[in-house]
Amino acid sequence: MTRQMFISESALKSLAEELVKAGTRLVGPARERNGDLVYREASDLGEIELGGDPPTRSLKEFFLPPTEVLLTYRQKQGDVEVTPAPHVFAPLVVIGARPCDAAAVAAVDKVMDWDYHDELWFGRRLATTIVSVACGGGDASCFCTAVGLAPDSAKGSDVLLVPVEGGFHAEILTEKGEALVKAHAARFTEGGKAEAAKAYRDAARGKVQANLSADPAKIRAFLEAGFDHPIWKGIALRCHGCGACAFVCPTCHCFDIVDEPDSIERGTRRRNWDTCQAAKFTLHGSGHNPRNEQNCRIRQRMMHKFAIYPARFGEILCTGCGRCIRVCPGGMDLLETLDKLGRLPAGAPAEAKRGAP
Repeated sequence: MTRQMFISESALKSLAEELVKAGTRLVGPARERNGDLVYREASDLGEIELGGDPPTRSLKEFFLPPTEVLLTYRQKQGDVEVTPAPHVFAPLVVIGARPCDAAAVAAVDKVMDWDYHDELWFGRRLATTIVSVACGGGDASCFCTAVGLAPDSAKGSDVLLVPVEGGFHAEILTEKGEALVKAHAARFTEGGKAEAAKAYRDAARGKVQANLSADPAKIRAFLEAGFDHPIWKGIALRCHGCGACAFVCPTCHCFDIVDEPDSIERGTRRRNWDTCQAAKFTLHGSGHNPRNEQNCRIRQRMMHKFAIYPARFGEILCTGCGRCIRVCPGGMDLLETLDKLGRLPAGAPAEAKRGAP
């Protein structure tokens, strides 16, 4: 059962100071010099913004960096000596994670432990404690409630904080959350303030629900029957194929692996982010490309998130954070697309000839 406690604003500040003093990396949403809000390492809680809109980039890069070394190799007298990258990491505590970003990490856990246990991903997961702060409903691009989540979703968090007067109602959700509370017991008081938090939670949910009301089951039914539907060509007209949507997405996890020689004898194997929206992503060595047009790549992105991943893992690969909408240079709007797809009957192509959503 979730334990409920209270932590004041000053006590949370002291907790952060204790973490940093003990050598634990402290990460949270903080402003860059250019004004962008990003997750980055902080030296104290004063740098961290505990509320407001989602940061420009997600938490993903703390578990799956844009580029990372998998191993180094050295050819040695007809043999090859391989040194894997370390997969044990120093403790890290995220304070102020948006619930959509914490939920995304939990969603990607499933694919990272599917046909292969990704030691680097889970090494970082093991070392990280996530303290989320329920958001106030984000902006007009947010739609977490339409994909089964909420501004106060506990999924993926070890501790969920909900703002109340003077501090936070705290819900302790996991063993790592319990360990954090135990290590800083003097900062918490028993009981929580659930009633005081309810008004904040209800208002936030209502704000997001007003952005989009969609039935994921209907969208999935359309996708599974609409592979050849003409709507995809209309949607793709706006897409530049730049991949920005995938790189800011908290759940997109495509990557490629390359060997980079340092010399004739030595080299490094790296994993780099990639995206299914890039024209060469599925280019075969033979020259054949099964997704040679942008409409095919857009369809794949939608299919993967709202039909394929749910069929395999039982959940949608989207947390409704809205980053793909904010960053798209072509003005593609996933809110608009989902609303359109949810209204189309499965297997009725004539409905789609009206154009892009």
